Amino acid sequence: MSLEQTACEDLKAFERRLTEVISCLQPSATRWRIILLVVALCTAWGAWQWLIDPETSQVPFLQSLLNHLFFTISSFILVGLFLAGIHKRVVAPSIIASRVRLVLSDFNMSCDDVRVNFKLD
Repeated sequence: MSLEQTACEDLKAFERRLTEVISCLQPSATRWRIILLVVALCTAWGAWQWLIDPETSQVPFLQSLLNHLFFTISSFILVGLFLAGIHKRVVAPSIIASRVRLVLSDFNMSCDDVRVNFKLD
């Protein structure tokens, strides 16, 4: 085998492995996006209920939070998810693709987010 054939086979193996890594991350990222969306919508709905309640302005802050446990709990869950790093899990495939794109630009090559196709620039 010539050096050029070996380099081509290495590039194909790298492409297959990178495609596998990104495709394995996609279902997980989709699940985390759904969880984030559901918790954010619950927090928004709870906040709306909290804001339109006429008693909110007449009772102390902590008492109003206790009166609206759905909002309080969903807010704590949302903050907890962000502290646990949900924002990284949601965008993990695009982070990997952008880093690979940055490295490949040094070799006059590129790839896209959907499927890893190496193209010579």
